[in-house]
Amino acid sequence: MKRRTGQNREITAKWRPATLAVRGGTARSEWGETSEALFLTSGYAYDCAGDAAARFAGEQQGMTYSRLQNPTVEMLEQRIALLEGAEAARCMASGMAAMTAALLCQLSAGDHLVGARTMFGSCRWLTDNLLPRFGIETTIVDGSDTAGWEAAVRPNTRVFFFETPANPTLEVVDLEAVCSIAKAHGITTVADNAFATSALQKPMTFGADVVAYSATKLMDGQGRVLAGAVCGTEQFINDVLLPFTRNTGPTLSPFNAWVVLKGLETLDLRVQRQSDNALAVARFLEGRAPRVLYPALPSHPQHNLAMRQMERGGTILSFFVRDRAQAHRVLDALELIDISNNIGDSRSLMTHPSSTTHSGLSAEVRESMGITEGMLRLNVGLEDPADLIDDLDRALGAAGL
Repeated sequence: MKRRTGQNREITAKWRPATLAVRGGTARSEWGETSEALFLTSGYAYDCAGDAAARFAGEQQGMTYSRLQNPTVEMLEQRIALLEGAEAARCMASGMAAMTAALLCQLSAGDHLVGARTMFGSCRWLTDNLLPRFGIETTIVDGSDTAGWEAAVRPNTRVFFFETPANPTLEVVDLEAVCSIAKAHGITTVADNAFATSALQKPMTFGADVVAYSATKLMDGQGRVLAGAVCGTEQFINDVLLPFTRNTGPTLSPFNAWVVLKGLETLDLRVQRQSDNALAVARFLEGRAPRVLYPALPSHPQHNLAMRQMERGGTILSFFVRDRAQAHRVLDALELIDISNNIGDSRSLMTHPSSTTHSGLSAEVRESMGITEGMLRLNVGLEDPADLIDDLDRALGAAGL
């Protein structure tokens, strides 16, 4: 029986991404199940006391506690690593647990981090509020300005942290250029790839050291569970990240891991169709809204760079209306698209970042990031794009556009 074929690197190395998304990391139990088994257990039994001691000493293979290992979670970790082209991955309870762990596991008091100006609101909270509490200095730069990254480097700089495309402005970081700067100075790059996923962009091929995810988003893809992941070398994952997560416990539940495993099976199919839909919607909005931001549109200020790094434009776009009042009128007039702050869902969702996802930041910080009171962020789902366009056309008209 092919019980562990999906975990055999000699075999999986021959598989293409669509096959890895369905079978990568899969290990069958003695029952021979075709779908991945769900192991709902916190602990594990040993045949004898010596086996328990040997496992805790690292001298024997096997599980000890689900805060450290779980068969279902391990399958997800291996699948994500294979899809990313990484040596290893660790999964966590949420995207923010993954981001926090990816930074704190390698930073100490007296270290310095350089972060991109535009990123998810909670990620900016990490750089602006949490890290300084522990004596970690941070410098925020314009992520699209390659020279700014170089200029921000100090002797104690340890990490470059950015997301590309960025949330919610779709700002793009030149991965190859910024990662080259980091390598020249011995700096670790941590890239948040949640907007694209490995289906559209693989930061490690451009030199990124660590890739972090909110698997809640496109990897699950149907708004069901929270999950996060960090990918990197075996040395980083096992020697740097694992000691931190082992002792702080940002553990992903087996059930949530199982749900994300199911989501990954259709990741490529969903991302491709949703990207098609997003492009159609973005083209419509260009004729109705004062400004639209979508990487696949030639009007995007970094269109050429985005299309060099990404296979498609992705599932997220942003557009602008006059002010908060008009933005809220657009949202309130929607009949099909839901008002929601999630992204990556198979359903189309729209939010007003200034009053939701980035409301915890000061008005000055939001302005510096390009998040105006009139910005709306749209996650384009799997619905018929003509129905989405009809809904937007009606809502924009109701709001006076």
